[in-house]
Amino acid sequence: MKTKAAVLWGLNEEWKIEEVEIGEPVAGEVLIRLAASGMCHSDEHVRIGDIPLVEPGGFPFIGGHEGAGIVQKVGPGVTSVKEGDHIVLGFIPSCGRCPSCSSGHQNLCDNGATLLTGQSIADGTYRHQVKGQNASPMCLIGTFSPYVCCHESSVIKIEDDIPLDKAALVGCGVTTGWGSAVYAAEVTPGDNVVVIGIGGVGINAVQGAKAAGAKRIFAIDPLEFKREQAMKLGATHAFASMAEAAGPINEITWGTMAQKAILTVGRIEGEMVGEMLGLVAKGGTGVVTAMGEAGPVNVPMSLFELALLQKRLQGAVFGGGNPRFDVPKLLGLYREGQLKLDELITKTYKLEDINQGYSDMLEGKNIRGVIMYGEDDY
Repeated sequence: MKTKAAVLWGLNEEWKIEEVEIGEPVAGEVLIRLAASGMCHSDEHVRIGDIPLVEPGGFPFIGGHEGAGIVQKVGPGVTSVKEGDHIVLGFIPSCGRCPSCSSGHQNLCDNGATLLTGQSIADGTYRHQVKGQNASPMCLIGTFSPYVCCHESSVIKIEDDIPLDKAALVGCGVTTGWGSAVYAAEVTPGDNVVVIGIGGVGINAVQGAKAAGAKRIFAIDPLEFKREQAMKLGATHAFASMAEAAGPINEITWGTMAQKAILTVGRIEGEMVGEMLGLVAKGGTGVVTAMGEAGPVNVPMSLFELALLQKRLQGAVFGGGNPRFDVPKLLGLYREGQLKLDELITKTYKLEDINQGYSDMLEGKNIRGVIMYGEDDY
């Protein structure tokens, strides 16, 4: 079928709206009509080269990895969804059978190894073509298009009453942030928690820390708008920088500092890690969820302090969560009023306005921008 998509043709270029040819779903695949796609910073990381595309994949590249919609067609052998089902796309597939999935770590599924190659999980071929060339969809889903054809391991059925524009956010940013607090940092009742960077992930680390019973949540972001949003969604204190926050955190906690700190800035630099650990208490945990350059990066930090104060440095992808468990769980919390999603969407855009949407994100005007698809897009 022919549709359209936001496509990158090279590093540091703008997104261009192109006609795309999507093949029919083969065995194990699903064709989905999307209602909405979140605009996550990770696609910007691809655009500027922080996230390298993997051979044999490359450009042209179809962006987008936060999406929700309705199943249009299923390929042979698909059993988890049927036509008409409402779904959320998980940017990390979960096969349910590999060692990671079967041990409760779906976020580390072996199928994730091919996410940046453009080659379909089902048969290793390409399902998308742009101007006669094979195209690589982000995380093998490519939600910057009204239609997606992907493997069923990336498709998670949800209840029909959940608004699809809100549900889309749980496919990446919400769960990544919430899980970074609840799973990766293991926030417990009474903890003091620092969240550094209040974007689409950080704001949900604030929500996760609050849900886990944190006593105090210190939100750090240079932009006043984002600090204000953090205070509305659960933060108890807000600061413009880690340097500004260090003294007050020391005073407020009587010298203990924070049991947990979570780094969720838009683009990480090596020196931020040591600065974050300076805010962490003895025996505490610092979580790195933020992304930056994929190559080697110097991380200046005190190894003496890391060892002698028994601090822990923890990485996190998808917040350490399990897509098939946590997506329905968080949407259930949203239904019950225990998780805020409506408030996360600062502005909606047409697909054709994608470059403006990312400009707004980089200028700090959005917590999360969302592309909405309508009848004129199908």
